Amino acid sequence: MKFSRSLIKGSLPSIAAALLVSCNSIADVAPPPEPYVNPAFNVLYVTNKFGNSLSVVDLVSGKEVRRIDTCTNPHELALSPGGEYLAVACYGGTTVDIFATARLARIASIDLGENARPHGIIWHENGSIYATAEGRKSVFWIRNPAGNAEKFEYGTGKEGSHMLAVSPDGNTAWTTDLGSKTVTRVDLKTRRAPLSVTVGEEPEGIALSPDGGMLWVSARGSDKAFALDPQSMEVRAELDTGDFPLRLAIRPQGDFAVTSDLADGGLTVIDLGEGEVIRQIPVSSREEAQTRFQVTILWSDDGERIYVAETGTDTIAEVDFASGTVLRRLEVGDGGDGLAIK
Repeated sequence: MKFSRSLIKGSLPSIAAALLVSCNSIADVAPPPEPYVNPAFNVLYVTNKFGNSLSVVDLVSGKEVRRIDTCTNPHELALSPGGEYLAVACYGGTTVDIFATARLARIASIDLGENARPHGIIWHENGSIYATAEGRKSVFWIRNPAGNAEKFEYGTGKEGSHMLAVSPDGNTAWTTDLGSKTVTRVDLKTRRAPLSVTVGEEPEGIALSPDGGMLWVSARGSDKAFALDPQSMEVRAELDTGDFPLRLAIRPQGDFAVTSDLADGGLTVIDLGEGEVIRQIPVSSREEAQTRFQVTILWSDDGERIYVAETGTDTIAEVDFASGTVLRRLEVGDGGDGLAIK
């Protein structure tokens, strides 16, 4: 088929007019989107370890408002003291990645060396990051992480140095060493030899009381929580918890701790002043526990809520501490695990 040049030429004005109307209509209906800005507060950040991503949940609406790609198999994460930055431990690799929270832009990637597998991570009030490098059997102290970072490595000598706690003055760190069944004290300033003690079967959860006076550890293989003197590392108390207490977190007010009991889907509440278990909070049933696969727990700053990562169902349960009621389940990415809140 042949096209007439004169027909095409005569049609050009009408085609141009139609295109102009079309473009104007599109501009009127769909203006260019504004650049994304995170909410300033009431935000929950979640690393999705199977999805290699980070979810941002607006806690006012309960909706996931953004999801970005991260590194491979991100696990724990930590927020800077002022909330301007977020650090992600890249368990499937060797780096701690730093994001600016205002736009969720990656601004730095701090390499901890061959086979590092960073896991536990704390952004301390002194501005430094402390992180375990499970593959290197060590703890890293990272100064000025959002700028010209300096890193210092301290060996634990133990298998599976997984989670950690750090003293208020930043001079001492403690790790739970899953493979060695130990808890290790690491002196970051004096560089004395680390001190390790056996604590139950598969110690994993760890938290230091806000005043630094007591170190609490949950041993998932023993179904117990232990209180240790942070310096002598002597066990001061031993309490029965729910089944498989994977994590332990202390309320910001310092009066209670909870363990995340993966095998029965509950939380064990410990009165730290009395040194005893006072109640259980059912987050899910024992029958649901294997499906939900409850892991990381995080307190809200006011101590009124507990956020519980349910890795198997890609949800975060929001629990009212006073009543023990599950208020809602927040949908996140594939394998939600690490939690941070501002």
